[in-house]
Amino acid sequence: MGKKLYVGNLPYSVDQAQLEQAFAPFGTVESAIVINDRDTGRSKGFGFVEFANDDEAQKAIDEMNGQSLGQRQITVNEARPRAPRPDRRFG
Repeated sequence: MGKKLYVGNLPYSVDQAQLEQAFAPFGTVESAIVINDRDTGRSKGFGFVEFANDDEAQKAIDEMNGQSLGQRQITVNEARPRAPRPDRRFG
């Protein structure tokens, strides 16, 4: 099973292909996703990268956390499970 990483403080100009390319030297990138605002379509400045195995993911954390990507110092760490969100549907 792969390991998903959180990548924060991304430049708003970075797209999924650029994110994948930045992390590819560390191993097999299963997926790379930049999170966009639902209303504007603009990047929210963070994303997720999933690696094929834990060793590759750890190497990416060690090498990329605190590094510059597009003039911004990025944060890279293991992604935490999403917290439960309140039900927003009207009853």
